[in-house]
Amino acid sequence: MCGLLKRGFSLLVLVIAAAGCNLSSTAPTPYPTPDLPRVEFLSPVNGSRVIDGVELDVELLAQDSTAGIARVELLVDDQPHGESQPEANSVPVYRVLLAWRAQGVGVHPLTAIAYRADGTPSDPVVILVEVVNR
Repeated sequence: MCGLLKRGFSLLVLVIAAAGCNLSSTAPTPYPTPDLPRVEFLSPVNGSRVIDGVELDVELLAQDSTAGIARVELLVDDQPHGESQPEANSVPVYRVLLAWRAQGVGVHPLTAIAYRADGTPSDPVVILVEVVNR
């Protein structure tokens, strides 16, 4: 029994010594994972209703603390509808108002995407707007 206990103790010492060799006094250097630009709809809200033929103001807010926003794009029914660029090459926060004349009774997806100057896009943000008859 004593020999088994001795071997167990020796194994424990070895494990602790091996673990100590892997310990470092400095923190590991994290790999940078740049955040994507972000965009959100300020108006209209998801699920809004609008009358067919009425012009709807679409207000977007885009942000990027890494390189700034260079362009914002609006798609309606997955087709490009409009875009806007800040006066400067890129800005950290960009608020834009784009217009869409509601056409076609039914539900329409509106998609917003913000871009950095290097072309890096945000994740698309989609809301649904219902166009109704007068």
